[in-house]
Amino acid sequence: MSERASRLCEPQKSDTKRAVDFKFIRRKREHCCGSQTRAPFALFGLILLLLICFVGRAAEAGNGFDAANKLYEQGKFSEATAAYNQLVQSGMVSSALYFNLGNAFFKSGQLGEALAAYRNAEKIAPRDPEVRANLQFVRGQVQGPTIPPDGPERWLAALTLNEWAIFAAVMLWLWLALLVAIQFRPAWKQSLRGWLWMGGIATLAVCVCLSMAYANSSAKTAIVVKKDAVLHNGPLEEAPGGTTVHDGAELSVIDNKNDWLQVRIDNNRIGWLKRDQVVLASGA
Repeated sequence: MSERASRLCEPQKSDTKRAVDFKFIRRKREHCCGSQTRAPFALFGLILLLLICFVGRAAEAGNGFDAANKLYEQGKFSEATAAYNQLVQSGMVSSALYFNLGNAFFKSGQLGEALAAYRNAEKIAPRDPEVRANLQFVRGQVQGPTIPPDGPERWLAALTLNEWAIFAAVMLWLWLALLVAIQFRPAWKQSLRGWLWMGGIATLAVCVCLSMAYANSSAKTAIVVKKDAVLHNGPLEEAPGGTTVHDGAELSVIDNKNDWLQVRIDNNRIGWLKRDQVVLASGA
């Protein structure tokens, strides 16, 4: 394991830029205006009101993030997780927020919750080396059976689904541009034939990667968040138990029924877990 992956990366100190203070000078109205003149001012006032609300919310989120970081630095990890989670529930999410939430969960001894937070951070910033290092480090702490993402899944996760879609669209349009060029300049057909074939193959390959990335992002993974969870043979408490999975185990979800999830450990071991024993995640 590399030196970076052998330790937990420290939390990021800042997430939201400080809102810039501004003053609004109220002037005396010198003329009596009609409805047509008042309309632009009403629209401007609405836009200004929305801007003030947005800036105020961003500033509030920044203050909340700083307060949660202070709790983390003071060693109050349970309080820090609650503060970070409150920001997540408010909708002001970011890679840095999920990253620090994962750190706080890890310091609290909650491997599964930490993994879920790091995976959310990775979906927003898939090439962040600190997120990847902490994700690999925590996965190395998990005991017992688990199904971590394999090589192709990790490779596909190097780009977000939107990035794969943009990449595929660009390749398709470039290939179509070659076709159009040949139609307007038949003399170029011989010289562009090789490029046309290579462009078609490359476009097809990127589209296949896009479909695989979509399937990967749609696949559900159950991350165990209990210290020990017993897989049952059926979706009932009375069903016989079998394999025990531990905090942080990542298992493929096959089916669900009421408050139970059917998960797969490997080709030979399938069982049912209660919904409150796991956190659902998607993608690698």
